[in-house]
Amino acid sequence: MPKKVVIGMSGGVDSSVAAHILQKQGYEVIGLFMRNWDSMINNDIEGNPNLENDICPQEQDYNDALAVCKELGIPLHRVDFIKEYWDNVFTYFLEELKKGRTPNPDLMCNKYIKFDVFIKEARKLGADYIATGHYARIDGCKLYRGLDRNKDQSYFLAQVTPNQLKDVLFPIGDLEKREVRAIADELKLTTAKKKDSTGICFIGERNYQKFIQNYLKPNPGNIINVDTKEIIGRHNGLMNYTIGQRRNVGISGYADKHFVVGKNVAKNELYVAFGEDPESLYSDECLIDQVNFISPNHPTFCTAKFRYRGPDNEVILEYLDNNEILVRYPQKVKAVTPGQACVLYLGEQCLGSGIIKEVRKNSENLWYLS
Repeated sequence: MPKKVVIGMSGGVDSSVAAHILQKQGYEVIGLFMRNWDSMINNDIEGNPNLENDICPQEQDYNDALAVCKELGIPLHRVDFIKEYWDNVFTYFLEELKKGRTPNPDLMCNKYIKFDVFIKEARKLGADYIATGHYARIDGCKLYRGLDRNKDQSYFLAQVTPNQLKDVLFPIGDLEKREVRAIADELKLTTAKKKDSTGICFIGERNYQKFIQNYLKPNPGNIINVDTKEIIGRHNGLMNYTIGQRRNVGISGYADKHFVVGKNVAKNELYVAFGEDPESLYSDECLIDQVNFISPNHPTFCTAKFRYRGPDNEVILEYLDNNEILVRYPQKVKAVTPGQACVLYLGEQCLGSGIIKEVRKNSENLWYLS
C-alpha cells in the first residue's frame, strides 16, 4: 500500500509540480490548501469599491490549487488557520514594528503554521509524510540549501525545529526554477505561467503604509542627519522605514544620495546618512536571540546571511547566556537590520538562525544611537 503524503497546495507552480513529482514517485498524494488571512477584512477597511466584483488573490490561489488538483487527479482539502496566523504571525509582525524593527513574517509562518498546525491537520488526514513546494533539501532532519541558489528558501525555514522537519519532503529541492516551469508547461497545468508571489503575503498588492496604518497609529517625528545631528525633515512613523532604505525617506531639498541608518524608538527619531556608501551603514557585530539550531553542530566559525537576498558572510560566533549569540564579522557588513533573521550555514547545510536583536560597531549599539 503506497505511503500517503499531504502536500501544501498554495495555488502556485512550485507546489503544483511538487505534487506531480510525488505522484510519479508512487505516493498517494492529498492536497491541503491553507487559508491564513481574511482578505475581506482589509477590503472592508480600505473601502474597496470593487469588493463584490473582485476575486481576492487568496481566493484565486484556492481556485488555481483546485484546478491543478483536478488536473492531477488528487483530492484537495481546505482549512482555515486565520486565528493561528493572527496570533502567532501577524501579532508578532506588529509587535516587532512597534519596537522599531523590520520583521520577517515568513519565518514565523513556517515555524507556527506550515510546520506546526498544518502538520497536525495533515496527520488527521492520515499523512505518513508532509510535503511543500519549498526550494530546499532535507536529509533526515538536516536542512540544506535548494539546488537553485537563486530560489533557495532555506533562509525562511531556519526557525523550524528538527522535530518539525521529521517526515517532511521537499520534492523540488533538487530542481532549478526553469525545470519546474518546464514540467508544468509539459503537463499543461493551470499554474504553468502563473507569476511567483512576492512581498508580504497578507499585504499583497496593497500600499504598505496604508495597510499598516489600519493597525498602528502613525507617530510622526524628526529625521536627523546622523553626522551633523541636525533635523532635516519629518518621518510619518518609524514602522514605515528600514535600515538601508534610500527611497521615499521623506526629506526634500537634498540632491545627494541618502540612506536610513538607524532609529531611536524612545526619541521617535529616524537617522539618515548622506553619500554613495555611508560608513554608518556598516557594522562589525550583532547580537541575536530566539536562537534555533536545526543541526546539532554549533560551530565557532561559519557563514551567515543577514537577509534573504544577501551574500554569505564569514562570521565568528560567541555563545552567550539566555540563548543569545554574539555574531562577529570583522570585514564589516552593510545594512544589518534588527528584526531580520541571521541564518547560519556550514557549506550547503543550514544550521539554524536567530533574530537580530542589536547591531554594533566597535561594541557600540548602533540601533538606538542613544
